[in-house]
Amino acid sequence: MKIAAAQLTSVPADIPANVRRFAALAGQARDQGAELLVLPELALTGYELGALSDDPGLQVNADDPRLDALRSSGIATVVNCAVTTGGPGTRPAIGTFVHGPDGALLATYLKQHLHDQETAVFAPGDRDGRFELGGLRFALAICYDSHFPDLPARAAADGCEVYLASTLYGTGDGIGQRAAIYPRIAADTDLFVALANHVGPSGPWTGCGRAAIWAPGGTLLAEADDRTPMVVTAEVGRTPEGQGRRP
Repeated sequence: MKIAAAQLTSVPADIPANVRRFAALAGQARDQGAELLVLPELALTGYELGALSDDPGLQVNADDPRLDALRSSGIATVVNCAVTTGGPGTRPAIGTFVHGPDGALLATYLKQHLHDQETAVFAPGDRDGRFELGGLRFALAICYDSHFPDLPARAAADGCEVYLASTLYGTGDGIGQRAAIYPRIAADTDLFVALANHVGPSGPWTGCGRAAIWAPGGTLLAEADDRTPMVVTAEVGRTPEGQGRRP
């Protein structure tokens, strides 16, 4: 099957505007033959930690009607946002919802490894994210999760074939981190790896773009530029010459 990784510039703390952007990117991905679209970390609001801390209305759950346009896009979507975890006084999580092409919820994953500034706003998750689509088994990760090799290693041991990462890597040090970590995951685990990233401003960061997809072994299959909101696509789960799992 073909999947798509997106890069975009989120409108700060504006869920309806961002869903419209997602729906447009989902249409682009669908037109390119993709059956799944993965979006960046906190794409629904941008990386606006102050706003997310102050406004509970920016938290969502899996059946939030504000996601309806995305659920009806006709392809599976992997959207990352601030997720409600309980009643008043509980901290939200940085979470991923996966909806199938029919809009049904396939998986929810909560980020397990929070970065320093996130710990004051969010609660960590405590379990791995998995789902199946098109005969393939997928694993979910959110940015800093991928800095801990045990998480992709568990995905490979659990029979996953594709590793989907929603991220925010900025200009500066983030460029080198992104370039070092994700090809290595593909090389070390024999997983296809898809990375969705911000491009342009997101909270205090400037996303470096370069959404990408790698084959098992680390070969780059597709990569975006560092400037333009767009999607990149690649076939995963097949074994044409030079791709697929190594024997």
